[in-house]
Amino acid sequence: MAQKQAYLIVDIGTGNARVAVSTVDGELLSIKRENVHYETDPNFEDSIFFNPEDLWQQILKLSTAALAEAGEVQINAITAPSQREGIVVVDQAGKSLLGMPNIDHRGRKWEVDLQDKDLVYNLSGRYPTSLFSAFKLVGVREVYPELFADIASVMSISDWIQFQFSGIAGYEHSQASETLLYDVEAKQWSKDLLAQFAIDEEILPPLKDAGTILGPIQAAVANTLGINPEAVVVVGGGDTQLAIRSMEPSANDVVIVSGTTTPIIKIVSSYEKDAEQRTWTSRHIDADNFILEANAGVTGLNYQRLKEIFYPNEGYDVIERELEDATYSQCVASLGSLIADEEEPLTKGGFIFNAPVSHQLTRGSFVFAILWDIACSIYENYKFLCDVSPHSESYIWACGGGVESRKLRQFIANLFGKSIKIRDTFRQASVLGGVFLCNDALGVPNATPALLEEIFPQDHEEFEKLYQEWRNARKTFKQVGQ
Repeated sequence: MAQKQAYLIVDIGTGNARVAVSTVDGELLSIKRENVHYETDPNFEDSIFFNPEDLWQQILKLSTAALAEAGEVQINAITAPSQREGIVVVDQAGKSLLGMPNIDHRGRKWEVDLQDKDLVYNLSGRYPTSLFSAFKLVGVREVYPELFADIASVMSISDWIQFQFSGIAGYEHSQASETLLYDVEAKQWSKDLLAQFAIDEEILPPLKDAGTILGPIQAAVANTLGINPEAVVVVGGGDTQLAIRSMEPSANDVVIVSGTTTPIIKIVSSYEKDAEQRTWTSRHIDADNFILEANAGVTGLNYQRLKEIFYPNEGYDVIERELEDATYSQCVASLGSLIADEEEPLTKGGFIFNAPVSHQLTRGSFVFAILWDIACSIYENYKFLCDVSPHSESYIWACGGGVESRKLRQFIANLFGKSIKIRDTFRQASVLGGVFLCNDALGVPNATPALLEEIFPQDHEEFEKLYQEWRNARKTFKQVGQ
């Protein structure tokens, strides 16, 4: 049997590590996943880290399993999408010292020391908080000065994975947008931003374009995995941008990427900013476009954890069937979403239902409420996005594991009063975005993904009233958390 021409895609999200083998036309031959192993650091108030060497061994193990399941393939290219804002620091010898994911907030204590937040917003396109990579570096410098002195290079997680495969350090533009050290409009590292954080430019690798060849795979890695020694490593990027790429939206389209968090994205051709500094503006993974973003914060993670509690042994199909019997009157939830004009997410959340407890209240009622909470949070942030850049199209694209739920897709359509479109790439959007980039790098034509479904709105005015009830519930939990 002839070998299939294929790519290896390593996708590191906030919650899990995935390794996929795909043909050049996007047929997923295998996909293996495991949770990323995190630890907490007691020397910070809110710090989570990972051991990069352990993650690399996990990637090699998952790659070996995925390749074995895929059968007879020739791997021509490897690339990596990953969570944004996360970084790995490396010493002069190339040893990986420390991994800090997007959920690491070790720099929060030093946010107040930043002198010119307006300058940072205007150049970096985001209001500066400890979510972003520069503050992680500040936290390391302040608490572990000896470790900081050993840092020769800092990379995003996707760039670090590509470094492990190729031995070549780089920083891709969409990932650089998340550092607070990068001038998004000028498309270069910023001396002014580096000065704000007192960080030396020497630790920042050369900037790289997504969809270009970084270099050949290292012989030792090719030998370990038993793959084509002539395979090349292709520059990937932020998982949100790669997910968007797999949907093939047009300029000015809006895309909802529903994962652990839910970015609401508009593709724009110029560097747009918000006078009130509520939105983020980043580089896209193509040469010229930007993405304007409002982010609903932790959303899909809440759904996943509720499933583990209420439906530990059932599939999502069972949940969807039971949701048909739930109604809006039974339960309302607010569970830690982020609204663009708030500096911090809710720290207290929960469910509100009538007392005494009704016989109609079921496990489906709670999942129904969390999906409604996600839909309302997305809608609230979408309105802020439209304040900055109006959106007149009658449809919105959606992708990511969260929109696997038909109920959530219908909620969003009803609230927005617009149709929701999904393509056949929506479930593994960031992985398939990696396939598109490998094809770009190797000059292989990409097949246009097919429209899988379009969900049309129902009862928009009624849903606007229910949305106001959700807003009132959210205010209640916000007061509890103060």
